[in-house]
Amino acid sequence: MYFGKDKHYYSVSYRHIGKQVKLVYTDSIVEIYHKHERFAVHTRNRKKYGYTTLADHMPSHHRFVSEWSSERFIDWAGNIGEYCKGYIIAILEKKQHPEQSYKSCLGVLHLAKKYGRERLDGACRRASEYGAYNYNMVERILKKGWDQIDDHNDEGTKMPEHKNIRGGKYYE
Repeated sequence: MYFGKDKHYYSVSYRHIGKQVKLVYTDSIVEIYHKHERFAVHTRNRKKYGYTTLADHMPSHHRFVSEWSSERFIDWAGNIGEYCKGYIIAILEKKQHPEQSYKSCLGVLHLAKKYGRERLDGACRRASEYGAYNYNMVERILKKGWDQIDDHNDEGTKMPEHKNIRGGKYYE
């Protein structure tokens, strides 16, 4: 529920979503009522565009998210590889609230089950080089096998001699 005076969001029980509620507040608390029955009490928070959420307000199938933390995802990624760890850190840093990145992190890390740790670490390296920090990019890299392409293989390739190739001196 959005409290316009403070520009802050407060959670309500998922059973009350969409229902008309009444908000009563003081300097220190915010109370939320439905049909004269108080069903939520929050400590007042004046952080603009912030979120205050109680775990009890989430349906049971969403509560698992509250068990996760940025550190847990970073540790998990570190067990896969250094590129994966750096990639997950970058995903977490892209959002103002790291919790908004958890679903993306979870998706990326679960790709290790299908493709293996080594391939996922390579895909994270490739996606980082592209500057693309999202699940879809990593999945696309793995599906197309771009993580297995060796970019350093063409170091010995020479430019062929041809009269239409101008070279660097032409532009001086």
